[in-house]
Amino acid sequence: MTSTMRTTVGWHVEMEFMEDDQHTRAAALLRLPDGTEVRAHGHASRHHVDANQPRVGEEVAGARALNELAMQLLTKAHDEIDEVSGRTSHPIHV
Repeated sequence: MTSTMRTTVGWHVEMEFMEDDQHTRAAALLRLPDGTEVRAHGHASRHHVDANQPRVGEEVAGARALNELAMQLLTKAHDEIDEVSGRTSHPIHV
């Protein structure tokens, strides 16, 4: 039996960065099809002996924001499973 997968929905994450010489902050926003917005933040600090590489700070802060976003989505999914089933479900692992 062959199954065909097709895209039924797409998500777009918006990332915004604020930086100075030592710090990078990232803000992530995901709008779900049901209108829910999930927001998360990440932070990176440059050690004073490291080269000033803004892109690296963005990558670290962005990854941390996306990781927080992922954890919020797992919690949201877990809560929705519990709500529909009327019981406490098994933890969702990453």
